[in-house]
Amino acid sequence: MKLLFELSGEHPDLPVAELACVGTLLDRRTQVAVAECPDPGKTSRLALTHVVSEYLGECEATKEALADLLRDLSLRTDRPFAGRVKKVHGAGMDTPQLELERMIGGMITGPVSLRHPEEEYRALVSDDRCYFGRVIHRIDRGAFEYRNPMRRPFFHPGVMMPRTARAIVNLSLVREGELLCDPFCGTGGILLEAESIGVLPVGSDFDPMMVEGCRRNLPRAPVILADATRLPFADSSIDAVVTDLPYGQSVRIQADSMDSLYAGAFAEIRRILRPGRRAVVVTHRDVTPIAAREFDVLETHLQRVHKSLTRRIMVLG
Repeated sequence: MKLLFELSGEHPDLPVAELACVGTLLDRRTQVAVAECPDPGKTSRLALTHVVSEYLGECEATKEALADLLRDLSLRTDRPFAGRVKKVHGAGMDTPQLELERMIGGMITGPVSLRHPEEEYRALVSDDRCYFGRVIHRIDRGAFEYRNPMRRPFFHPGVMMPRTARAIVNLSLVREGELLCDPFCGTGGILLEAESIGVLPVGSDFDPMMVEGCRRNLPRAPVILADATRLPFADSSIDAVVTDLPYGQSVRIQADSMDSLYAGAFAEIRRILRPGRRAVVVTHRDVTPIAAREFDVLETHLQRVHKSLTRRIMVLG
């Protein structure tokens, strides 16, 4: 099914990259993407999408072109509906939003209900294009806020927020029922997001305090005290690896240096990962030469956290 995605504007590339877990990208503009998705229900796992719609058509970003598209579609519904328009920053359509929404309401045959619509038809204007669709669902972004790390039984400062953790799980292309490993699991934020979409999580950490805390946060998941350079998993036994590499002087490690830790960890991730599958690794400095000894670097995304910290999200295959 061809779907229309209204994307988060907080990062230029990550929201589009995340769509690979649910379909094949066909087109993109600023904060808008079109993809072919075999199972629309799977799109509920996305973290960096706001609204998912059935793609109905597209046109030039003018009122006249949108009117022509609506005439060609000849839409009819028995359910109360509303027509909405969103203009992304930089959209090339001058017609006021309210005027466009009134036009949509007048050109679709059916009962209009702005307060209690059962269907919503949505025009997204981005750059030089206007995309039109029927809303399937909105991503429940409030659920991510509910899973704020401070609400967990065990909390430690500096952890990754749930939406970012979900996004990087999705970048791994792991599927429901498959096994995902985080060899530096910390408090378990990545594992929690994997578990919430039906993925089987397994974690390990070298710090006993983190292992105990992670077990409190994920009582149903196996969490093991282990050195990431000597993981207790069989060769080619894991479907996806997603992890945030440790950094800083306060980190508890057994290796002689951070570089030797990273090198040993990448070698172990390569060993346990099934052939053809992905690892997603978050770092806080460029470790591409170390990762490239074991993997092809498929994608790299930079995410600014604050003035002194920028995450590097590496997709490895």
